[in-house]
This record gives sequence, structure tokens and C-alpha cells, in this order.
Amino acid sequence: MDFLKRTWAEIHLERLGINIANYCACLQGETKLLCVVKASCYGHADLAICPYLEKELGVKWFAVSNADEALRLRNMGISGEILILGYTPAEAVAELAEHNIIQTITDLSYARELNDCLSGSGKPLRCHAAVDTGMTRIGLRGTPEEIARSLYEIYDLDDLILDGIFTHYAAADSAAAEDKEYTAAQTEKFFAVRDEAERLGVRLSQCHCLNSAAGVYTPDSRSTLGRLGIILYGLYPDPATPLPFEPEPVMELRSTVSQVKLIQPGESVSYGRTFTAQRPTLLATVTCGYADGWPRALSNKGEVLIHGKRAKIVGRVCMDQFMIDVTDIPETAPRDIVTLIGHDGDECITADDVAALAGTIGYEITCGISARVPRVAYKNGEQMGVYRL
Repeated sequence: MDFLKRTWAEIHLERLGINIANYCACLQGETKLLCVVKASCYGHADLAICPYLEKELGVKWFAVSNADEALRLRNMGISGEILILGYTPAEAVAELAEHNIIQTITDLSYARELNDCLSGSGKPLRCHAAVDTGMTRIGLRGTPEEIARSLYEIYDLDDLILDGIFTHYAAADSAAAEDKEYTAAQTEKFFAVRDEAERLGVRLSQCHCLNSAAGVYTPDSRSTLGRLGIILYGLYPDPATPLPFEPEPVMELRSTVSQVKLIQPGESVSYGRTFTAQRPTLLATVTCGYADGWPRALSNKGEVLIHGKRAKIVGRVCMDQFMIDVTDIPETAPRDIVTLIGHDGDECITADDVAALAGTIGYEITCGISARVPRVAYKNGEQMGVYRL
């Protein structure tokens, strides 16, 4: 399975199992695993990862962002439970019911709208209701008693099946005392809602609050599911907060050298002439740019690996190319492989490292690797396939 060796992402499937095992070891009681695979598995290629999770690792629960992603999973043969975490226009939900996909309810009026659209279809829609305990994004709002009454009304609708409720934490990845208190308050409000709803006669098969961070830092056996997202792919929820294990990055990003040239003191590099050589400088051009998802914010401060050594980015990152200073790596030649994210010899650059320099988070780096970059899947060093987003 050949592919164009310009810029490509290597996806190491066996590392998913390591990250799952480490996360699940932190969960308590009967909490089951749900894998968050939205945004094409955070940019890692859902076509490669989702079948592997279900068939090789036995994952039974998946979460996505929207209806298109959910139906894409069904079309690739995923038979497990699929939860849409976000909004779907009411006119589109009949297809979700047809494919046994679970839709999130954002509020009572939305639930009524969905029910009206499904009236007479003969195919009820399974739902989980979001409970806004402090994220202030989507979900039922109010006191636990008010939210429980809304849940009862949703539960009573003819064409919706309210299977569960969930909430999402705003700061579960933070070690700050005030954030820990906030997370604890969110947790207690959520389970107060559950208890009050059950008192009203609402029977729920799933009540889940744990995301990647909370599953590790504040596991709670009352949560029926642990929603494993960023840690699944080997990144930290917050690099400033240590994990009890070292996550294994699933993605490595490679590119190639197209040209090597010697420039003289006083010569400038790239758009805007933001770098000027102070010495004779051996310059290599790398075939990757911001259209591939490599942040322009790394101009004049990012690093890459080549021949097991670090090389600095000089000048502005262009749409399709950028330049590196390889004066101290004179063996550099055209067609050499450049590691942007991953290991080369004893050196390593992670997506979190790149994010720190670019002023963002690791999630955005992997999600931002563009569709023109092929994802090449490996299992224990054996190439399994080449995938496009």
C-alpha cells in the first residue's frame, strides 16, 4: 500500500489498546468504556480506528459530534452504541431512529420538536439528555428539581425513548483547588438530578459524567460510562496536570526535505523577511505548511527532528512549505524524512509540545492536520492501510 511521501501521518493502532487499558484501570465499580471518536477520531482517521476499536479491542460504545459522523460509523460497519453529543436538526432525526443512533437532548423544547417530527413514524428515537451543571454550553438548566421535572416530561413523550442523561465538566483537567471544588459541585448536582428524576419515576439505563480527565483524576462509580477522548489518542487533557501513566501518542507526523541550500550572512528567509542569516547557514525546505495543518504560529520558533537531531524553523511557515536551519546537521539531503510530531532516535516532539509553542492545545493540533495529509495505519510496525479523511 504505497502513498505519496510528501507529508503523512502515521497512526499506530496498538497504542490505542495501551491507552484504553491505562484509563480503564482508573475507573471504579461498574463504569464501562465509551470511546469519543468525533472529528474523525480527533484527526486520526475514523476509518482506521473505529473498526479496530470495535473488532480488535471490543469497544461497545462510541460518541460523535453530529449525525453525519454517526451515519458514517454505521456505514463503515460499526454495530455498537453510537451517541451524538451535539445538535441534529429535527427534520433529520428519523434517519437516526432508523439506524438505532442515540441523540442528545439539549432542552425540553428541542425534545418536543423532535417528538413532533417523529409522530406517526412508528420508529421512536433513543435519547440521552444533557444536563448543564456548569459548562454552560448545552443542556437542561435549573435546580435539580426543575431539571428532573423536565426529564419526566421528556420521558413521557410518545416518540422519544429517554435512555440516559449526562453532563460535561468545565475544568476536570485542572489541579487548582477552586476548579476541583467546581468539578465536585458539578458532580453532586448531576447525581441530585438523577436521584430526583428516579423519584419521579424516570428510569435511566445510563447516567454518565466522566470524561478523559475526570475518569483519571476523580473517578466515580455512579457514572455508568467513562467517556475516553483525548487520552485515547495519547495526549494529555492538560499537560500541566500529570497523569498516573504516560499516554502513548497514536499519531506521528512526517514530511520530507525537498531542497538543501547554503545561504550567506545577510540573506533573508521566507515571507516578510522575518529571519536574516547571521552566519553561513545550511537551509532545508520541508514539504509541509499551514494548509497541511502545521501552524503558522511556529514561524521562527518551532523545531523538527531530522537524523535524530533538532532543527529550528526559520522564517515564516508558508502554505505548503517551511524552512529549517540544518547547519549543524550537514548530512541533510533531499528526500530525507523530517519528523514533525513523534520520535526520531532519542529525540521526541509531541502534539502537546507543538501546541505549547503555537499557543493552543494538543487537540487542535491533531484535529487540524488537514484532509490532504494521508493517514497511514500501522499495527506493531506492519502497515495496515492508507486512509483519507
